[in-house]
Amino acid sequence: MRRRIWLITVAAALLWLPSGWAAEGDWPKSIAIATASPGGTYYVYGQALADILGKELGIEVTAQATQGTTRNIILIETGHAALGLITMGIGWEAWNGSGEWTKGQRFRAMRAILPMYDSPFQIAVAIRSNVKSFEQLGGKRIGAGPRGGTSGTYFPQIFEMLKIPAVVSYGSIEETMSQIAAQQLDGVVLATGVPVPALFKLDQEQGMDFAPFTADQIKIIRQQMPELTDSTIASGAYPSLAADYHTVGLFNFVVVNKDLPEDLVYRIVKAVFNKHAQLVKAHSAAGETIPANISRDTFLPVHPGALRYYREIGVDVPAVLAGDR
Repeated sequence: MRRRIWLITVAAALLWLPSGWAAEGDWPKSIAIATASPGGTYYVYGQALADILGKELGIEVTAQATQGTTRNIILIETGHAALGLITMGIGWEAWNGSGEWTKGQRFRAMRAILPMYDSPFQIAVAIRSNVKSFEQLGGKRIGAGPRGGTSGTYFPQIFEMLKIPAVVSYGSIEETMSQIAAQQLDGVVLATGVPVPALFKLDQEQGMDFAPFTADQIKIIRQQMPELTDSTIASGAYPSLAADYHTVGLFNFVVVNKDLPEDLVYRIVKAVFNKHAQLVKAHSAAGETIPANISRDTFLPVHPGALRYYREIGVDVPAVLAGDR
């Protein structure tokens, strides 16, 4: 059923595929950055990007709320967004037409330009639920963010993999936090940068418990999802997190449509790194948005405009990512 839904979504989007960006050498008058649900890290990060680029490029740049990575890839593929924020796990599946994507259809219009940050998988539950570990989520009402986001894609698979019958619901991150506060949900599972603003606020207001995976669960998850890597959320990242939280994670990237003008992409990348402190001020996760982390991309071609910048500052980009495919 889900694959049929995605097929319909993609087919509808392709019907509205624009004829292309402005003529070669010309910049579009405005660009949109596809982010994710309000209240989450992507949205805050994307708004900060829009603020920086709008001032530095002299064109209108807007942060667009979306359902997350899956939707962002479709928007990039169809030319309805110039920039998109994605996790590389879902990006890998879209590139190869595997996983939840329609078999045989590969999404190959996206090009990497900026490394963002690691997205640790985090499980937070209301203290009243008395949940101290991941396996105790069986039968609990758990929010997973938007259905098309990274959390909404990965966590249902993990619940099934580990045979934990949680009752999963979908919605914006802000809506999910409101439902936890109203006792309509017991907790939330998220795969995004730390701290998640709406979760941090809820933890401040009523306190939350952070239920970890066991070492054996992490081993099982990584065996079946090799795109995931070990990750740690440092103690103190949330008010109630008193010890380091060991989990798995995915790296995130800013991608663009391959037809975006080379000189524009060069200016985008240069502007972001020149204003890195402003990005970090907006969200601490952007501390990992540094040129050296372009190496965290293992499969997605780097846009020629971004490649020009990295070579200019002496950052090596693997040859396999430097050519177009």
